[in-house]
Amino acid sequence: MEEVYAGMLLYKAGKEINESGVKKILEAAGVKVNDAKVKALVASLEGVDIQKAIEEAVVAAPAASASSAGQAKEEVKEEKKEEEEKKSSDEAAAGLSSLFS
Repeated sequence: MEEVYAGMLLYKAGKEINESGVKKILEAAGVKVNDAKVKALVASLEGVDIQKAIEEAVVAAPAASASSAGQAKEEVKEEKKEEEEKKSSDEAAAGLSSLFS
């Protein structure tokens, strides 16, 4: 993940994102450099319009958040339903046991 941060820092500074630049940033931050990850990052960003990717991510984030919120509401409803069913079951068992007292 640190490699991505280094790449974004280079982008924000208006510098070319290359292996040398990413390594320098990681070393300056005291992070152990993983050459394979650095190469993979640089290769994966080649030809990518970073500004466009950032804009798309910003647009996608609220949609994902709304979806997660909807899912959370459904889980809460399901939990309440299960609690009510258990409560009804417990009440029925208590009523049944009173017949034998």
